[in-house]
Amino acid sequence: MRYISNTPAQQKEMLRVVGATSIEDLLSPIPPKARLSRPLNVPAARAEADLVRHMGQLAARNANTDDFVCFLGGGAYDHYVPSPINHLISRGEFFTAYTPYQPEASQGTLRTIYEYQTMMAELTGMDVANASLYDGASSLGEAALMAHAATDGRQQLVMSHGVNPFYRQVVDTYVEGPRLRIKEIPLGDGATDLGALKKAVSEKTAAVIVQYPNFFGCVEDVQAAADIAHAAKALCVVAVDPVSLGLLSPPGALGADIVVAEGQGFGIPLSYGGPNLGIFATKTDLIRRMPGRLVGATVDRDDKRGFVLTLQTREQHIRREKATSNICTNVALCALMATVYLALLGREGLRKVGELASASPPPSSKSSSSSSRNHPSGS
Repeated sequence: MRYISNTPAQQKEMLRVVGATSIEDLLSPIPPKARLSRPLNVPAARAEADLVRHMGQLAARNANTDDFVCFLGGGAYDHYVPSPINHLISRGEFFTAYTPYQPEASQGTLRTIYEYQTMMAELTGMDVANASLYDGASSLGEAALMAHAATDGRQQLVMSHGVNPFYRQVVDTYVEGPRLRIKEIPLGDGATDLGALKKAVSEKTAAVIVQYPNFFGCVEDVQAAADIAHAAKALCVVAVDPVSLGLLSPPGALGADIVVAEGQGFGIPLSYGGPNLGIFATKTDLIRRMPGRLVGATVDRDDKRGFVLTLQTREQHIRREKATSNICTNVALCALMATVYLALLGREGLRKVGELASASPPPSSKSSSSSSRNHPSGS
């Protein structure tokens, strides 16, 4: 926040407007015991250059965090953030536009969300993506509830033990209300045991949930998991590392019905734990059950292109207890960061990032999951 000075005359005028005679009068409502009784040990004023030099000397006494790389992992990765991202999102028309509550007055915001949705749908190989959710974990929780609703209330979820344990905890919380049962499938040789998966899936199963690549960096056989799910008329939900999609086949091409992801790796800083970006995409026939917002393109009465929020009846502020989801907002600024990031990198750039994040030779972009078993998930 910038410091804006004010003169004694300006202070006097502000006090007059609020009806106070002095600064002390202004502070009088504060109880004496809550106020500082001793004088502050503040040195005399300095020239700006001297003050900047002094603050630099104080800052130099701290450990230089720029020399360290964060290996936190678990969905939060210390990727490089290209400088144009901060320059663009710091523009007032982006930075202050929280979310389009008045769509007709938010055409710029709606257009950036529309571009984001298009990129996410293309990247995941799905028909449609929403305007974003809070993070990858909440996206997976919403996918579980969506699968429950889309399969006429089936009460069982079959989830691979290779799914991020933090995501699994969030899903546990989400499904507590409708009392869904979760059956976890063990791993074999690093990936989901497909034999155990097939035995666990039944006519009671709403969805099979896998992660691609999984939490341990192994690339799951999504096609096989999807085939097992579809044989029981269940859905296949895939949590994906989106950075890896510069190298791997998109989940949509492998039979996924719902794809979720954490988009923090797309140019979003770690920022001490958030905010993050929840990616959510699905097939056209499930679009009316998809949580969150959806921006569509249309034309006005003058036949000029415009953007609108569509299918809002899914949201709690319209349907209340009958809503598809209680999520009725989106992380527009983080979605914009991801949009700028992908626009800057392009197809080849994203592939290069995937190669740099891989500790082993990258697989072909058309390779199946069986040909690349030890691909680290965005480390």
